[in-house]
Amino acid sequence: MSARARRPYYGWILAVVLGFTETVSWGVLYYTFSVLIAPTTAEMGWSRAEISGALSVMLVVSGVVGLGVGRWLDEHGPRALMTAGSIVAVPLVIAWSQVRDLVSFYLIWIGIGIAFAAVNYGPAFATMIVWFRRDRSRALTLVTLVAGFASTVFVPLAAWLVSVQGWRAALVTLAIVLAVLTIAPHALFLRRRPADIGLAVDGAPLLAEDAVATATPELSRSFREALRHPTFKWLALAFALYALGVGVPVHLVAYLGDHGYSLAFAAAAAGGIGAAQVLGRLLFAPLERRLPPRTVSLLVYLGQPLALLILLVVPSEVGVIAFVLLFGAARGMETLVRSTIIAGLYGPRRIASIAAVLTLATTLTQAISPVSLGAVYDAVKSYVPALWALVALSCVAAFAVYLGDRRPAR
Repeated sequence: MSARARRPYYGWILAVVLGFTETVSWGVLYYTFSVLIAPTTAEMGWSRAEISGALSVMLVVSGVVGLGVGRWLDEHGPRALMTAGSIVAVPLVIAWSQVRDLVSFYLIWIGIGIAFAAVNYGPAFATMIVWFRRDRSRALTLVTLVAGFASTVFVPLAAWLVSVQGWRAALVTLAIVLAVLTIAPHALFLRRRPADIGLAVDGAPLLAEDAVATATPELSRSFREALRHPTFKWLALAFALYALGVGVPVHLVAYLGDHGYSLAFAAAAAGGIGAAQVLGRLLFAPLERRLPPRTVSLLVYLGQPLALLILLVVPSEVGVIAFVLLFGAARGMETLVRSTIIAGLYGPRRIASIAAVLTLATTLTQAISPVSLGAVYDAVKSYVPALWALVALSCVAAFAVYLGDRRPAR
C-alpha cells in the first residue's frame, strides 16, 4: 500500500481544523458579547439596547461584506482571507477592551463585522463544498459539530475571566486566545481545492480515467444563472423567515420567568438549545441518507413552528424540555440543510458568491428578530403574540423551502 493511500484525505484534516477555528472565532467574536453586556452597562452607563445594538450592526455589516467575501473565495480560496480575518480581529478585540465612548464602540463592532465575515461559517462551508461531494454532508456536519460547542466553551470561560480579571482584561486574554488558536491554523493548513495537492474531489486520484468515466458530472451554475433560477427567490424567502427564530433563545429566559419558572430552570433551558443543536447535527446525515432531499428539508423546517407550538400550548416543564430539544435540533440541522441545498442546486463553481447573497437575507432578519420580539413585549407586556407570529412565519418558510428545494431524489 502506498504512503498516499495510507494517509487520510486532506479534506478531513481541513474539516477538523475549520471546526476548531470556527469554535474559537464564534466563541470570542459572537458568544462572548452576551457575557459582557452587564459589566459594560455597569461601568459605562449605556443602556442594554445601546450595547446590544452593536451586535445587530455587526451582523448586518458581516452580511453585506459577505458578498465580497464570496467572490474572493470563488476566485482565490480561503487561506489568505481567513488568515487576514483572524489577524484583523485580534486588535479589534483589544480595542473593544479599551473603549470609552459609544461611537467608538460601534465603530469597533463595524470592524468586527468585517473580520467576522472572513472567518464565520460561510468560508468554512464553501471550503467543504469544494473539497467534498460524496461525503459533503458528513464533512459539513463535522465542522458544525465541533463548532457547536462554541457557546458551551466560551460563555463560561468568558464569565470566569470577567470574574477574576474584570471585563477589560478578560477581553485582552480572549484576544490572545483568538490570535494563538486561529491565525496559525488558517495560514498553515487551509488550501483552495484538492487539485492543489494532486487530488480530485473526495480524494480520488486526479487523473484516474476510470473515476472520470464513472462519475456523474456535478451541475455548477454561474452566479447570474443561480440568481435567475426559479428556486432562488423561494429559498431566499425560506431562509430569511426561518432565521427570525434566532430571537427566541435571546428572550427565552425572560419568557419562562414571566410564566413562573425559576431562573435556574430557565437558564438551563436556554443553554440546552445549544446542546440540542449538536444532537440535531448528529442526526442529520443518517436522516439525509434515508429520506428524499425535499422531505428532509420540509421536516427540518417544520421542526421550528412545531417546537414553538409546544412552548405555547404545553405550559409545563415537560413542554419546555420538549421545545428545547425540538427547537435546538431543528435549528442545528437547518444550518446543514441550507448548505446542502445550495450545493445541490447550484454546484461548487460559484458556491461562495451564491451562498453569500442568500446569507445576507438571513443576516438581516437575524439582526431584527431580537429587537422585534422585545418591541412586541414592550407594547403588550407579553411575548405570546410575537411567538404566534413566528409560528405562522415559520410555516411559510417550510412551504417556501419545499418549493425551492428542487434537488432530485437520490
